Amino acid sequence: MTSPILLKVSALQVAYGGIQAVKGVDFEVREGELVSLIGSNGAGKTTTMKAITGTLPIHAGDIEYMGKSIKGQGPWDLVRQGLAMVPEGRGVFTRMTIVENLQMGAYIRDDDAEIARDIDKMFAIFPRLQERRAQLAGTMSGGEQQMLAMARALMSRPKVLLMDEPSMGLSPIMVDKIFEVVRDVYAQGVTVLLVEQNASRALSIANRGYVMESGLITMTGDAKTMLNDPKVRAAYLGE
Repeated sequence: MTSPILLKVSALQVAYGGIQAVKGVDFEVREGELVSLIGSNGAGKTTTMKAITGTLPIHAGDIEYMGKSIKGQGPWDLVRQGLAMVPEGRGVFTRMTIVENLQMGAYIRDDDAEIARDIDKMFAIFPRLQERRAQLAGTMSGGEQQMLAMARALMSRPKVLLMDEPSMGLSPIMVDKIFEVVRDVYAQGVTVLLVEQNASRALSIANRGYVMESGLITMTGDAKTMLNDPKVRAAYLGE
């Protein structure tokens, strides 16, 4: 039996800074999938993610979540419905401590005891955050801030986690850790849409993949098949 579609993007067009960055994109993410959206810098991936999460207006097309259009809804509405985002550039609250950032991630919840348990759970996943729990987020390294951004998004207990370029600017060791956590989150039942320039790493952990070029989806398929596709390898894996 095929899993239901949780997220469906149909004929999406987005203009950004006077330029049509997304030119009619269609893709879907089914419940229980880890889907990777890959492409070079400037392909329109981040613009697509911003449109899905309500931080950029849609010029045309539609976005459905759990069978209903979410076009025009704000990020706060979507978090309440189970759609959480780890943005490009991390976006942590720099003047708040790690614990305060995690508490902000749970702002839609009122189950204090469960929130405290989930904070402990995040510390188990990211021991480095526990070591620095009282530290201001703005004083942390890029990798630590990325961990915090992921942990903060998970505090809302999302059904679908959107991640935009989580490995950008990180050391190889930190990239390994971030992808390990993405795999673990997915294994725990969270559906994931991963936007990533590191095509090899993204496709290696995904079920399915989409390639985006110049605002259009140009290829889709099974992630492992795409990983071995000569065109994909030549364009995105440097082979």
